[in-house]
Amino acid sequence: MNRVIFLIDMQTFYASVEKADFPEFRNKPLIVAGDPKQRSGIVLAACSVAKQFGVLTAEPLGQALLKCPQAVIRLPRMQHYIDVSTAVTQFLGQFTDLVEPYSVDEQFIDVTDSLHIFGSPHTIAQKIQRCMQERFGVYTRIGIGPNKVLAKMACDHFGKKNKTGIFELNAKNIEKYLWPLPIRELLGVGHRMEQHFIGMGIRKIGHLAHYPVTLLRKRWGVNGELLWRTAHGLDSSPVSPGTFSEQKAIGHHMTLPYDYPEIKDIRVILLELSEEVAYRARAKHYTGYVVSVGISGTFERHVGFHRQIKLPFATNFGMDIYRAANQLFSESWDGLPVRAAAVTLSDLQLDSDSYQLDLFARREEKARLSSAVDTIYRKYGKTAIFRGPSLMPSSQLRARAGKIGGHFK
Repeated sequence: MNRVIFLIDMQTFYASVEKADFPEFRNKPLIVAGDPKQRSGIVLAACSVAKQFGVLTAEPLGQALLKCPQAVIRLPRMQHYIDVSTAVTQFLGQFTDLVEPYSVDEQFIDVTDSLHIFGSPHTIAQKIQRCMQERFGVYTRIGIGPNKVLAKMACDHFGKKNKTGIFELNAKNIEKYLWPLPIRELLGVGHRMEQHFIGMGIRKIGHLAHYPVTLLRKRWGVNGELLWRTAHGLDSSPVSPGTFSEQKAIGHHMTLPYDYPEIKDIRVILLELSEEVAYRARAKHYTGYVVSVGISGTFERHVGFHRQIKLPFATNFGMDIYRAANQLFSESWDGLPVRAAAVTLSDLQLDSDSYQLDLFARREEKARLSSAVDTIYRKYGKTAIFRGPSLMPSSQLRARAGKIGGHFK
């Protein structure tokens, strides 16, 4: 028996939440944007009224205001949006216990075993739309399919564009609806892969579906076969409520307020990122063996690098992570200005009393120190105690201490 899976997308989620909380803005163009004083002054969400003026997500706020000078500008409230998203997850649990958050504004649900209670898939979808509008003030688009891949593409390519906001893709209609789409519209195909496919004469999803899978597997391995299966609407991954319960990596990314040209300033950022990653790892009782660094150059260059190194011991201490991150950066940096940086700890394992001994790691000493620092963080905040380099002008510690993901709470 085929599963019945929904991908529920909350339209212009941040903007919709703002309008629900402030009804006086309901009929006005509204934009949720980052701090214009920093480089984060970009459009995070624009309501449908603002989009009628040509406002685009991710464009600079100044550019958006030239198109729509009368727009209401709201700073993001990230913690509130997370809380609303969590409440939506709980609400969807009324229809099924198989609810999997895909992002802050998208959720998969499997209603296969609920059809005899709530009715047909379209009936359930319509009920969810009505309840979401009434309870949260958010309009939802819903893709329906026998698996997550088809439900996602049904929503993205059809549900978001038709009048009802609901569309179903299945084995019977993918040839009619999915296969004529450009190859870039296939879930999992980015710009680079699109160019590879076009060079092979694969311009539409249907072309890929008819291409010999053995040749795709030979060229790209498992990924080639996976894309071929996606073109055929095949996907065996279940809707898993516990998808994010086991973390594979802990990372932190920062877009800088201006391009940093000096290595001493970039190292301050790497140190602050490393300390943040370490704190989050300790909070979740993880240690990790692999440290990764990602660096992005200026907007004009569109270049950067990503490097990683495996440590001889698992750690969740800031200076261990920083030393590895600084080594990777120093070995690979081309000396040109940096606009964004990221540090990640992966190959995680649960922290415990049993660990690999290292005579020079000073684990017990670091654990006592980190425990004391964490207690201060929790009681007084991240700016109550910090390392000396964070006193330098290049530091972003104080500017970001009250934010989530670089945006206002």
